[in-house]
Amino acid sequence: MITNKRDEQAQGAWESYYGPNLGYVQEQYERYVNDPESVDETYRKVFQLWGAPPMASAELEPAAAPKSVALDGNLLKKGVDAGKLVWNIRTYGHLAADIDPLGILTKADTRVLEPEQYGLSQSDLEAFPASLIWDGAPDNVRTGWEAIQKLRQTYTGTIAYEFSHVHEVEERVWLNRQVENQSVVPLNAEQKKALLERLVEVDQFEEFLHKTFVGQKRFSIEGTDTMVPMLDELVRHMVDEGAEHILMGMAHRGRLNVLAHVLGKPYDKIFAEFHHSPNKKLFPSEGSMGINFGWTGDVKYHLGANRTVEGASDVKAKITLANNPSHLEYVNPVVEGFARAAQEDRTEPGYPQQDVNKAATVIIHGDSAFPGEGIVAETLNFNKLPGFQNGGTIHIIANNNIGFTTESKDSRSTHYASDLAKGYEIPIVHVNADDPEACINAMRLAGEYRNKFKKDFLIDLVGYRRYGHNETDDPDTTQPLVYQKVKTHPRVAAIYADILIKEGVISKEESAQIIQQVQERLKAAYDRIKDKEQDPANSHHQTPAEERIAKIKTAVPIGKLRKINKDLLSRPDDFNVYPKLQRILERRETALNEGEKVDWGLAETLAFASIVADGKPIRLTGQDAERATFAHRNLVLHDTKNGSTYCPIHHLPDAKASFAIYNSPLSEAAVLGFEYGYNVYSPETLVIWEAQYGDFSNVAQVITDQFISAGRSKWGQKSSLVMLLPHGYEGAGPEHSSARLERFLQLGGEENFTVANVTTAAQYFHLLRRQAAMTESEDARPLILMSPKSLIRNARVASSPAEFAEGSFKPVLEQPGLGGRPERVERIILCSGKIAVELEEALEKSGEANEWLHILRVEQLYPFPEKEVAGILARFTNVKEILWVQEEPENMGAWRYIESKLRKVAPKDTPVNYNGRPERSSTASGFQQVHAFEQQQIVAAALNQKSIKHNITLGR
Repeated sequence: MITNKRDEQAQGAWESYYGPNLGYVQEQYERYVNDPESVDETYRKVFQLWGAPPMASAELEPAAAPKSVALDGNLLKKGVDAGKLVWNIRTYGHLAADIDPLGILTKADTRVLEPEQYGLSQSDLEAFPASLIWDGAPDNVRTGWEAIQKLRQTYTGTIAYEFSHVHEVEERVWLNRQVENQSVVPLNAEQKKALLERLVEVDQFEEFLHKTFVGQKRFSIEGTDTMVPMLDELVRHMVDEGAEHILMGMAHRGRLNVLAHVLGKPYDKIFAEFHHSPNKKLFPSEGSMGINFGWTGDVKYHLGANRTVEGASDVKAKITLANNPSHLEYVNPVVEGFARAAQEDRTEPGYPQQDVNKAATVIIHGDSAFPGEGIVAETLNFNKLPGFQNGGTIHIIANNNIGFTTESKDSRSTHYASDLAKGYEIPIVHVNADDPEACINAMRLAGEYRNKFKKDFLIDLVGYRRYGHNETDDPDTTQPLVYQKVKTHPRVAAIYADILIKEGVISKEESAQIIQQVQERLKAAYDRIKDKEQDPANSHHQTPAEERIAKIKTAVPIGKLRKINKDLLSRPDDFNVYPKLQRILERRETALNEGEKVDWGLAETLAFASIVADGKPIRLTGQDAERATFAHRNLVLHDTKNGSTYCPIHHLPDAKASFAIYNSPLSEAAVLGFEYGYNVYSPETLVIWEAQYGDFSNVAQVITDQFISAGRSKWGQKSSLVMLLPHGYEGAGPEHSSARLERFLQLGGEENFTVANVTTAAQYFHLLRRQAAMTESEDARPLILMSPKSLIRNARVASSPAEFAEGSFKPVLEQPGLGGRPERVERIILCSGKIAVELEEALEKSGEANEWLHILRVEQLYPFPEKEVAGILARFTNVKEILWVQEEPENMGAWRYIESKLRKVAPKDTPVNYNGRPERSSTASGFQQVHAFEQQQIVAAALNQKSIKHNITLGR
């Protein structure tokens, strides 16, 4: 027998070892058993081929001559090559897999999967037992040849696997065994019939829309229809495993179908959004939701929804599909933020307690967008980061093999759309969208992996696109060959119905009846709405809130502040603070005493501590948030001897809620999107994102434009997110001066957020506490703060303790010492931020009375405090000029926004002029000397009485 011959050869091979040599081989084998990687590759191959060596004799006989039985090197090589073939089938089998429904993808070189490539014949492989080359081979697979055929069948079917880039051995072995042992339970007859019914619903829904609303865009799912039952399967799996929240994000393709069937949005509600589109000739696709104050709405294929479902063990879960603009992948970090918020308990002091099993995340990507949009990589990087991980996200690439009209060869440099995920060691499965059962099995594997290893998993759902980019687009102009195939390619519902008919699961009559029943439901839903007016979905009515906000009490009794400050300065006796930092912290001990001052850093810390003492949780992130870019915060202390950390706010006796503070990755767009999502899903939390420098927020402009500024107007989605953007001209050059204040002011409308540039520590304290008090309320809106740099340590910014214990945030501050004789004031300067402090310094140095001058600091720029400014100006009856002073160029900063506001409140016939840098394309000079000269000129001109009634622009 073959096995006897093999045993004889093995025994003969081991007989060439004796005495100490055999003992050495035994030692190597023991190491091999414990850790195969600990022995030389040659021994690994020998042990794999011949198994354990015989036991050595207790007595060594060095005089005995060894038998001259040579190891069969050719047979050993064949065994090793067979092992290589198995490895390559696992690694590269996907290249030969049947994952392309249309058969249009370029075929890869798959010779590495052929036995002949290794000099192996069928008889060679039949000479080996299957277990020799396939660890864990099923009992019915006996020979090496059978093992190779079975593995090829497994790895080159309609599901293809890429696991070799997963470096964790336990994970990779588990994945391969799940696939090779076919651990996923096949669908029974009832499940198969339910799957067909769902596919028919998906298919007929799209057909109904196509025929009923001719010429309207819907971005149909057709070609990747199986995505809907895959999502059904994921929801069932995660809810049965105890998830209370399922968070979903996707772009517009297939969104209406997902809304209808996964989120349960009624057909008639979706039809109404088509049927009542205003002015279809001008707007054939937009399906507006109706317009009232504070509600502009969004197109139907951008809208989100939520639904409650019940699992097998009566666990109720909320499914949420996030609202999303056409900026495709930018919803990804928002959804990741949703999940982290849903997983955390923020009711106790310290860091929030996270349970990753409470919420699961699924994000659906486009095949061109996944490798093309940088936000994808930024978001994938959250996978293991302490402040951002959420226990694993299921990613699905809805792969149409085309982006708009661009073919894959023009849109990416990788073989697969999914290859980006390899860099993050995310397991990848490619599956043919025309094999519904394979798609369900792929999703089951993804769910099992996520729940076991708490990491991301990616499914590349390879299909096609039945129509062009949208239903009004003609794809034949750019993809004629592809669409010749598409036009004759059967729909997946029909394909699967034929399979079930052949299997005897259903009859032709039952298949036709399923289609008819779905069509009747669709028609009945349409009949209910065609003669009715549509109520705007998700609409809300926003009323002016400034008067209500102004009444919020933010002062904290001085006794409470002193107690908080004392508690903040206590720490374990054995904790070793950096000596330089220790001296800074010690200076805070007396800051709240009478006659002392509280600087910016302490004001912020007191605000945070008092907010958590009020029971309001806080989350703060940024690239250097723990220390802060300018080292003013230091809320996470590092022991100089052992590197351990200590956060004083976590140990406050009065704290009633969590305080989370994390250094973020070097990302703006993804992190800001994450924080926005976290805040939307946990509206009770004061969520703060701090840019390292204010202008770095440029990189997150999409999040600002599409979500932060417009989310409420488009989707009724409230947020109280705080953006801290360091801003101020100190000669640091173009990239470290401006937070692009003008952009936020341009986006201001309908009281969508607050934009401020404050100049005192107390103002910052009250503003933060006001923002915390607004969370969860109808008045909640984001706060955009031009936070200081050099002013952080400027003594003029520090405030007296009484200013924290009394009063509230003031939208406008008057310069102390000026305006005492209103009738003599000829010029009133209005300004904001750092330039106001520089004007104060210059006034003090001049030593003049300056009765002709008054200065107003506009601390809140948007909404513009018209009532407050007008009230102040009314006191001055002889004003000859209103002058806006800023350090930014004329086409930047606040001037272009505020000019019309000032003209509206200025006394009749009083000119409103500008003083600052001229229009420029770059934000600031890169030369310190030039900057200093310009800054001095601005200040000097503003305080020069002779320049009244002149527009004072540098360079004019």
